[in-house]
Amino acid sequence: MKKLIIASTSSIYGGTFLEYLLPTLSIFFKGTQQLLFIPYARPSGISYNDYTTKVQKAFAKIHIHVTGIHQFDDPKQAIATAEAIFTGGGNTFELVNQLYKNDLVEILKEKLNTGTPYLGTSAGSNICGVSMMNTNDMPIVYPPSFHTLGVLPFNINAHYLDPNPHSTHMGETRATRIKEFHVFHTIPVLGLREGSWIEVIGDEMILKGPLSARVFLPSKEPFEIESNSILEFFD
Repeated sequence: MKKLIIASTSSIYGGTFLEYLLPTLSIFFKGTQQLLFIPYARPSGISYNDYTTKVQKAFAKIHIHVTGIHQFDDPKQAIATAEAIFTGGGNTFELVNQLYKNDLVEILKEKLNTGTPYLGTSAGSNICGVSMMNTNDMPIVYPPSFHTLGVLPFNINAHYLDPNPHSTHMGETRATRIKEFHVFHTIPVLGLREGSWIEVIGDEMILKGPLSARVFLPSKEPFEIESNSILEFFD
């Protein structure tokens, strides 16, 4: 039975790392003593060690010990024996590249599908979709495939931003880019706004947090799903 929290971001404006999620995580990870952290996304180019230290400080507040996957000689074994797993945000291309490089995609998917508690933020949430094709990140490396874990039946666009009618910026909006994606693909996309997350327990997926989420389907007008709603738009 899947047990996942898929969050748009690790931090909201004015808050510290994971602060807004800690009350939820203290319940979600109740009974967990050891957490495996996957730091491969390296936000702002941070080192694995520094990223892991940042996560350790946050989880210490709810009395959970964190070890980075890079600290193990065998990363596949680290995932296989993990009590719980967190994949942090950063660059989705590099995250997916490292998961394939270390042959971790299938074993991570199996762990999530069989009930290992999992937290993903940003890039760590993007990989839970069918593919990583709706990431906002620059393609700084070229992973072997854009296919990801597929533990959700749709793709995530993390940090979703609504078009600003007063902006003078002439570049594409998130909605425009997702529309372009749907010219070639039929995968639904969920625009997940900052401070929102999806809680998955078994086959039930519920939108959590203070904001609604925006759903994009091919050849249809986007629509909103309110917080605390069950996600069923992909049926």
